[in-house]
Amino acid sequence: MNSQLLIKNKMTIKHCIFLVLFMAFLFNNQSIIAQKKEFIVVLDAGHGGKDPGKIGQNHAKEKDIALKIVLQVGEILEKEKGISVVYTRKTDVFVDLWERGRIANKADADLFVSIHCNAHNSQASGAETWVLGTHANRQNFEVAKAENSVILLEDNYEMKYKGFDPHSPNSVIGLTLMQEEYLDQSIQLASIIQEGLTNNLNLLDRGVKQAGFVVLYQTYMPSVLIETGFLTNNEEGAYLNSEKGQGKYSNSISSDILKYIQQLALNTVGNTNVAKSETNTRTNSTASTTNNTSHVFNNIEFKVQIASGSNKIETKSYNFNGLRNIERVKVDGSYKYYLGSTSDYNEIKKIHELAKSKGYSTAFIVAFENGKRISVEDVFKKS
Repeated sequence: MNSQLLIKNKMTIKHCIFLVLFMAFLFNNQSIIAQKKEFIVVLDAGHGGKDPGKIGQNHAKEKDIALKIVLQVGEILEKEKGISVVYTRKTDVFVDLWERGRIANKADADLFVSIHCNAHNSQASGAETWVLGTHANRQNFEVAKAENSVILLEDNYEMKYKGFDPHSPNSVIGLTLMQEEYLDQSIQLASIIQEGLTNNLNLLDRGVKQAGFVVLYQTYMPSVLIETGFLTNNEEGAYLNSEKGQGKYSNSISSDILKYIQQLALNTVGNTNVAKSETNTRTNSTASTTNNTSHVFNNIEFKVQIASGSNKIETKSYNFNGLRNIERVKVDGSYKYYLGSTSDYNEIKKIHELAKSKGYSTAFIVAFENGKRISVEDVFKKS
C-alpha cells in the first residue's frame, strides 16, 4: 500500500516538473514561435482568358508572357524558407480585378506584385514600375486607363466598382486613400525592382511612376505593378517571348523581392538595436535630463509618421480615425502625415502605440535634427 502511494507521488512530482519545464519553454521561446509566421507574397499575372492584354510581335499575348514569368518567379520564391506564395491565377483564366485584390486580402498578404507587358504604336522600349497614385499627368492616366478598362469585360462591373469609370480622370482620383498608408513601402519595393530590371537586363529605365490602377487600389498591403517591357518593340518583344528572356526577367524580379524582404528584416533588427542602445545608454547618456527614466535629446524632434501619399488630406481628426493634431508636410511632390512632436523618446513610443491602436499598423518613429531628417538609430549612436 505504502509502495503504491510512493510510486503515485513520484509520478505526480514528475508530471509537475514536466509541466513547469514545458511552461518555461513556452515562455522563453514565445518570441521564436511568433517569428514563425510566413511572409506571404501574392503574384498576379496580368489579364488572362478572354482578356489577352496587349499583342506584340508574332502575335505574342501579354497574358501568356505575364503568366510564364509569374510562375517562374513563384517557383524561385517558394524555395526560400519562411516565404509563402499565393497566385491570383496559375492558368489561362479570366480573373476580375476585384477578385485579384480579394485573393490578396483574404491571404493576409505582406506583398502584392502584378506583372504585365507594355505596348506602343512606336518602337518604345524599357521597363517601368508603378505604384498607386493620382498624379495629374495625362500620360500616366492613359496607362492606368488601358489597364483598368478590363473591368468592362467583367460581369456586373457597375455594381462591383460602384460607378467607377475607367475613362474618367475624376474616378481615378478617388482610388488612393486606402493605399496611402502603404505608399512608402510600395515605392521602396518598386525602386528595388526597377533598378534590378534596368541593371540586370540592360533595359531603358522608364522610372517608378504613380497612377490610379484599380488592381492596386483593391489591396491592403504594399503593392506594385511591373511593366516588364514592350511587346511591340522588335528586340524587346522577341526577348520577352523567349524562354531565355522570361527566365532572366523572373530571376531579376524574384531576386529583388527577396532583397526587399531582407531590407524589412534589417529594419526590424535596426529597431531592436535602437531599443538595446537605449537601454545601454540610459545610465550614462549626457542627453538625458534629470532622471534615467526619461530619454530626452537636445536638438532632436521625434514624430510618428502614420501615412504618406500624393493626396492633400485635411488634417481633421475624422480623416485619421480620431487622432488629433496631425501635421501635414509636403516632401518632393507628396505629403507626409505626422503625429506628435517631442524630444523625449519614451514619450514618442507612447504616441507610436496610440497610432497603432487606431489602426495605423505600419506607423513608425522618425527623427529630425535641427529640422533635418536623420535615422533614429543615429540619434542613439550620437548619444
